[in-house]
Amino acid sequence: MTMTDKTGGGLLGQLDQLDAAQLRRLLVEQLTKQKLGLTWEANAIERDAALNANMVLPRLVPAWSELRDDGAQNLIIEGDNFDALRLLTATHAGKIRVIYIDPPYNTGNRDWVYNDHYVGASDRWRHSQWLEFLYRRLTLARDLLTPDGVLLVSINDENRARLELLLDEVMPGRRLGSLTWRTRQGSNADQQCFLSVDHEHVLVYGNPAFAFNGFAKSYDAYGNPDNDPRGEWMSSDLTLGFSYRERPNLYYPLVDEKAGIAYPPNPDRVWVYASESRLKEGQTVQAKTMEEFIRLGQILFPAEQRVATWPTLDALLAAIDAGDVPKIGKSLLLRRDLPDLEFWVGRPVGFGRPRFKRYKADLRNRTQPLSSWVVPTAEAGAYAAEGSFVAATNQEGARVVAEVFGDRAFNYAKPLSLIRNLLQQATRPGDIVLDFFAGSGTTGHAVLELNAEDGGERRFILCSSTESTAKEPDKNLCRDVCAERIRRVLAGYHGRPAISGDFAYLQLDKIDPADLPFEADAEHAYQLLALQRFGVARPLPPGPLKWLGQTADCAVLVCERVDDQTPDALAAVLQQPGVARLAVFSPRPVTLAEQLAARGVAANCYSLLDALMRGQAGGGAA
Repeated sequence: MTMTDKTGGGLLGQLDQLDAAQLRRLLVEQLTKQKLGLTWEANAIERDAALNANMVLPRLVPAWSELRDDGAQNLIIEGDNFDALRLLTATHAGKIRVIYIDPPYNTGNRDWVYNDHYVGASDRWRHSQWLEFLYRRLTLARDLLTPDGVLLVSINDENRARLELLLDEVMPGRRLGSLTWRTRQGSNADQQCFLSVDHEHVLVYGNPAFAFNGFAKSYDAYGNPDNDPRGEWMSSDLTLGFSYRERPNLYYPLVDEKAGIAYPPNPDRVWVYASESRLKEGQTVQAKTMEEFIRLGQILFPAEQRVATWPTLDALLAAIDAGDVPKIGKSLLLRRDLPDLEFWVGRPVGFGRPRFKRYKADLRNRTQPLSSWVVPTAEAGAYAAEGSFVAATNQEGARVVAEVFGDRAFNYAKPLSLIRNLLQQATRPGDIVLDFFAGSGTTGHAVLELNAEDGGERRFILCSSTESTAKEPDKNLCRDVCAERIRRVLAGYHGRPAISGDFAYLQLDKIDPADLPFEADAEHAYQLLALQRFGVARPLPPGPLKWLGQTADCAVLVCERVDDQTPDALAAVLQQPGVARLAVFSPRPVTLAEQLAARGVAANCYSLLDALMRGQAGGGAA
């Protein structure tokens, strides 16, 4: 909590344990802390200690996994998601395209746990604990994203403002927008002010190269009836939705110099392109000017139309009064209150409307952008919601869980359709999706269904805790709900067909760095290296020499021990087809390198201990 509250005299003791460099860093951090925006009570010393106290290493549980012959690419990680994220910094930094999370909403309900404490609505430090809880995890998660990756976070109305400010601090300048979706049908009677809160939000924070896939556009309107060498084109509107008072520089006569016909602008919808005659000295335009488009032949003037000429201003005013001037529907394009009426006196005026020749080749985007409004299933087709996807309410989430398990095994599951459609928009067929508040495993379920639908090879990483307590010491939400749901989806449920896929169930062991040589084993090293180098988890092979995989012509192995037989065993690996080099991780890399060199074996030998520490937050050099 604060540096003065909650820690009491213990804070001085903590400060006494810091060296000069740590104290300077802490002081700089406090003196330069951003004052504008969101602040909360936090102990920076405890935050650092959480990262540096121990190492997090993975251990595969084959009996709880669904493995293929070569292991599994999908992961379900049991443990505190803070520790899971620390592990992933070592194995998946910069590799994850989409992170979707549905974190606790800080409602004060006593049916969820974080930081090993129940946090109630009356807790003075509730908001600070919630913010610090998320901050620690989000700062690790952001570094897992690819350069075009995105973070999607579900949140309710009450805590949206706090979470957005927190995300602005974690990912400054990376807010892309938000989506709003209907959580329920009907009113929420608990709202005392008679305002029904029946929606939630998905906040979108992405790296610079991220973009949603969008929706396919129809190109039926494009053709090439005049054999234009620039290709297919369509006729489109030439006006913009502003009045002449709002955009006076875009309100000007459009003249077809070849035909000598002038066209009045719409006073309620001015021309979309600027005129050279209205540009100030040195002014530039984003697109071409109207005159440039005319010279390029992209302005389509009417071929057949009525043309009128009024010899005097009085004649023009009489025509305006009679309504005998160019119009759009019932709206007159020439009126008594409009400026520069004298321009239209004595020259041919066209009653048709010029159009724009828009080429298919000039389209910046071949898809239609995603709308921020998610259409409720019950309202689909009731109105035009261009660019929106459809999702069900939370009722669907409960129904799907009941279909999978035969009962309601989990509360507050998000609708499968919401997550599936989000991932359909945010992912490509080979992307990795992370959910470190996995709950019942809806995100993994959505990934499997998407892959079955489009033949993709998306992979999921689900992180969930056991949620065991003193009252329920044997409770294991991760194993019995999250993993079990994925297992049943793979096998087929409620009349639905089986889906191809796999998952490895990993448990986390936390080991003090000083104890690594004594407590870490070959299993830890093997799984860590398999995840880092090949993105898979595999059962530990028998024997002292354990094959990890192959990159190009190099075989990668873990050597549990080094003895007299080891060099010969490694030399035999080189006899396998396609293997010309070796990369070997062992407890005695120098000795092994010397033994292999003496036999003329091409190998790079690495320390097994260094491999265990490499890349993890708080665990040493990358």
